[in-house]
Amino acid sequence: MIDPSLFLRRALQIDAVFSGAAALMLVFGAGFFASLLNLPETFLRNAGLVLVAFTLGVGYLASRDMMSKAAVWAVIVINAIWTIDSIVLLASGWVSPNLLGQAFIVMQAIAVGVFAELEFIGLRKSASTVTAG
Repeated sequence: MIDPSLFLRRALQIDAVFSGAAALMLVFGAGFFASLLNLPETFLRNAGLVLVAFTLGVGYLASRDMMSKAAVWAVIVINAIWTIDSIVLLASGWVSPNLLGQAFIVMQAIAVGVFAELEFIGLRKSASTVTAG
């Protein structure tokens, strides 16, 4: 367990807020965004559902006085994988987004990558591991 720095706590809180907003947007607006971005509606809705679970987990973690270092690392790794997978998605040809869809994928990948980096910095700023007595 770690005593999280304020920086880490804020990074996790902001990640949860933005992930939650994206989740709601994608779950309830999948049809609209599918036509706007030329991405499959089911793909967008499923991404939103994944984000619902992620948001709940990150929000819960951010609310704890003490945090599991492994849980923080899990959030960082999940964000890094999401970033890499977003770029792979574009390069793979599995989907054919229009220019706006390509920009959407790149911009959210950058944002998620920034969250991973901020959380990593916050983890490094956090107090040493606390051991049970």
